[in-house]
Amino acid sequence: MKYCRILAITCLLTWVNGWAVAQDTIRLDWSDLHYLSEEEMLSGEHSVLFNETNPPAGDYVRFPAEFEPMQAVTIRYPLGIPLSFVKQLSQRTKVYVIVKQSLQSTANYYFKRAGCKMSNIFYFNMTTDSYWVRDYGPWYIFNDLQPAIVDNVYNRPRQYDNMVPVNMGQLLGLPVYGMNLTHTGGNMMEDGRGIGVSDELVLTENGNNATNVRNKMNNYLGVEPYHITIDPQGYYIAHVDCWGKFLAPDKILIARLPQSNSQYDEYESVANFFANTNCCWGYPYKVYRVDEPGGYVLAPYTNSLIVNKTVFVPLGTNTTYNNNALAVYREAMPGYEVIGVASNSDYPWKNTDALHCRARGVMDFNMLFVDHRNVIHGEVPMQDSIAITSKFIAYSGANLKQDSLLVYYSVDGGAYRTAKMRATGNPYEYVGYIKGYYPGSSVDYYVFGADQSGHRYTQPSFGALDPHHFVISGSANYVMQNINLYSGWNWWSPIANISVEEFEAALGSHGIFINSQGLGFARYENGCWNGTLVDFVPGKMYKIQTNASCNFSLSGNYIPVCVNIVPGNNWFGYTGLHAATITEAFDGFFPTEGDRINSQGEGYAVYHNGAWSGTLSTLLPGHGYIYISNATEGKTLRF
Repeated sequence: MKYCRILAITCLLTWVNGWAVAQDTIRLDWSDLHYLSEEEMLSGEHSVLFNETNPPAGDYVRFPAEFEPMQAVTIRYPLGIPLSFVKQLSQRTKVYVIVKQSLQSTANYYFKRAGCKMSNIFYFNMTTDSYWVRDYGPWYIFNDLQPAIVDNVYNRPRQYDNMVPVNMGQLLGLPVYGMNLTHTGGNMMEDGRGIGVSDELVLTENGNNATNVRNKMNNYLGVEPYHITIDPQGYYIAHVDCWGKFLAPDKILIARLPQSNSQYDEYESVANFFANTNCCWGYPYKVYRVDEPGGYVLAPYTNSLIVNKTVFVPLGTNTTYNNNALAVYREAMPGYEVIGVASNSDYPWKNTDALHCRARGVMDFNMLFVDHRNVIHGEVPMQDSIAITSKFIAYSGANLKQDSLLVYYSVDGGAYRTAKMRATGNPYEYVGYIKGYYPGSSVDYYVFGADQSGHRYTQPSFGALDPHHFVISGSANYVMQNINLYSGWNWWSPIANISVEEFEAALGSHGIFINSQGLGFARYENGCWNGTLVDFVPGKMYKIQTNASCNFSLSGNYIPVCVNIVPGNNWFGYTGLHAATITEAFDGFFPTEGDRINSQGEGYAVYHNGAWSGTLSTLLPGHGYIYISNATEGKTLRF
């Protein structure tokens, strides 16, 4: 065992400064034991029992975020939260209740009387000093695929509280890693992808040794980068959950005070920092602001608790501010249930101490984690397809459902399509491709996965309600066509106004012959092209003969075309900007019984009894086809 000592002088000075600040702050009460009590503050140094260990040795140490799947919420009895809230929790998840064995029957009685779902109540017998489970409770991590606990030096001289992480580790059968860093749960938020945030309290309580702090946070929790901000409150407890909260990897909620408040500039400074700092997905955080009136009006809105798809928001004493706060959460977290939770005289909220301080989520040890890190965003150059790469980590150990690893995407507000993701060969990594867009397209997408244990996960968690988004650069008429030709004959069609000269130049000596249906020909001989072919016409098919495989890209303006289908054989090219089923491509055309479509190596389709059948089901952009029409007169086909 190793003993670490914590000085209370810093806390005392912080309290004295807070007691003397401007009138728009809240005067503190010695009886409010969330910070140090009078006895604790004046008694000098305190020994805190702590066992330091080596850090986790896994290749991938991850500190899950509060907005990730949770299997339980830990609280302490005697309570610091309303019984009605325990009931709400029990209806949505398991509730781990830390309680003395002698008080368990009493707790059980009150939980039953309150209507709690008792099958979700689990008791962990141990003694505690306080109900601030957020501050002293376990920090759950994944060490590779295994759940574990990280224990730090608790910044309060409360031995029973301090032993909770070790005791929980024993009761849950989890390894406990001792991180020799003075810290507290209320001053820590993480995005589950390696980014963490605390305010400067973590430095002042660790000798202002920033290098040591950052190294410890990285080695034990996988946190890098670690953003250490000013404490915008400027007084009192200096916990990040008193003024800010991660709502998603790219979203952060920060309180906003009236301009007349003495701390207004400090709050704005922190908000501006995040508005100009990139999230883990490569673009600046989306900063949401929740207004607080300042002064003595209760408004503890950032001290909320996220439990799976529910957000519990502690309510203050002003109805207008309450409603506005709930509206901000609903805007930022579409699809989540947002519930306001009022305090009562037995368990009153404070501006800096409410739900989040008095409860702590327990990550789902068997969750499925979707980690699509290289998010496509902003303006993206036109290209044939866009790769979406993601890791799918099934912590349950169950196999992934290979047909349920999908990219959902929508082009220009259209219906969502899916692209299956396939293994890349790297650990846990899969890739799928977004196609069917063109310059100027607006694309929304999200990634979904499922495993054989029944776990599912979506990134972003809001799915189609707030997906990832990007735009293809270039004007809406500009098209880049990727041309892949094999040695021998190729059935090909332009989808834009590509010139014959450009095409011939790109083919060069690989070209032998270009043939058309009534539009001329071109032949390569003696180092140059000659013949009667003058222009390529989008919608027409050309047969290209080459002496070797070749690949190149040509661009031009996209021109919507009408293809005239006459009785007999018609060489046509599909000029749609994305693949389409024959039924989709020929919508509104009205084929004749027995009409047939032939392709080069992709099969055929026959129109019979009002439907297309055969081995050809999909038309591909830039591919050529032969339409054999049984009609007695011409028809017009529009793509």
